[in-house]
Amino acid sequence: MNSSIASALSKSQAWKLNLEAFDVHQSIRLVFGPGSLSRVGELARDLSGRRVLLVSDPGVAKAGYVAEAHRSLKQEGLDVFDFTDVHENPTDEDVNRGVGAVKNFAPDVIVALGGGSAMDCAKGINFVLTNGGNMEDFWGFGKADQPLLPSIGIPTTAGTGSDGQSYALISRTSDHKKMACGDFKVRFKTVILDPDLPRTGPADVIAASGLDAIAHALESYVSTRANPLSRMYASHAWRLLNGGVDRILVDKQDIDAWGEMLLGAHFAGCAIEASMLGAAHACANPLTARYNVSHGVAVSLTLPAVLRANEGSVADRYQKLARDVGLSGESAGSLLSRRVAEIKQRFGLPAKLGELVQVNDWSELIDDALSQWTGTFNPRPLDRELVTQLYEEIA
Repeated sequence: MNSSIASALSKSQAWKLNLEAFDVHQSIRLVFGPGSLSRVGELARDLSGRRVLLVSDPGVAKAGYVAEAHRSLKQEGLDVFDFTDVHENPTDEDVNRGVGAVKNFAPDVIVALGGGSAMDCAKGINFVLTNGGNMEDFWGFGKADQPLLPSIGIPTTAGTGSDGQSYALISRTSDHKKMACGDFKVRFKTVILDPDLPRTGPADVIAASGLDAIAHALESYVSTRANPLSRMYASHAWRLLNGGVDRILVDKQDIDAWGEMLLGAHFAGCAIEASMLGAAHACANPLTARYNVSHGVAVSLTLPAVLRANEGSVADRYQKLARDVGLSGESAGSLLSRRVAEIKQRFGLPAKLGELVQVNDWSELIDDALSQWTGTFNPRPLDRELVTQLYEEIA
């Protein structure tokens, strides 16, 4: 056999031996482009909708987007019920209030319009409205026995990634624990990404959601459940988000930059769906639950330290992410950590937790972080010593 052919075959066989097995469910229709919110009526009709529950929050309603979506739905001859009483970090009480308000309306399609809170609350309402019971009954995955209503997700912020996932994060009122309630049936059938929408968002929301999206991309890329498909989504999301944040910081009205941000955030959500997250989210969630630090801000606090801590476990993957955005000159974990810190500073986000709250007893936070499901997928195993170190770095 020709030596060059033999060499090529040998390389091919070696590559095959290194193939990673994965099982990823993809089923979202993605509609992208400026002005695409106006298509929500048509897209709801495509889902055989007649009676539409429109879930949003007061800020999005004030911006006029609820009225615009309502108008589009009515123009298609659909009956519409607006529920805009959604709070940040939605609880089981928010879900129950929504279910109670809409029960007699009997919707056959749900439209979620807003940030992660509105989308998660809409998913929660979908669970309880169709299957009965309480949100806690759906904590985990695949707990819904009955069919759920088809739904449309329309993010107005570039960050949460909820539009690409089959999970709703709902806080339990009794102890503020975040319940991850998942089911493939609750995933949005259609997602509308309209770059016109996030341009009017408040500066603090833009900052927090942008850092959350970046954390999704960087964490999912190195998750222990990462695979070729999730890494494809995560690396492309990271490139889009890294470039997009610089441009919106210069010009908040840059429609192309917002397109990059929205698409990057969606791809990062798809990466989470195909893999998982890690220690930054595990350490951030208790800060939100116990001290009401907004989720994006909490993640922005923990991410730089986690990037440095994980360096020894995933140096090659961090190097790829650093090269993707032109970073070089030192260890990749430090490069990525420094880049995240720079973005945080330019957005005006706090560098340390002490700028927001005073923590006197770290033991409960450490216990909470170690109990977080997301932490089990961190490339460097989480233990008490590591979590203590991470919290000490952000204090």
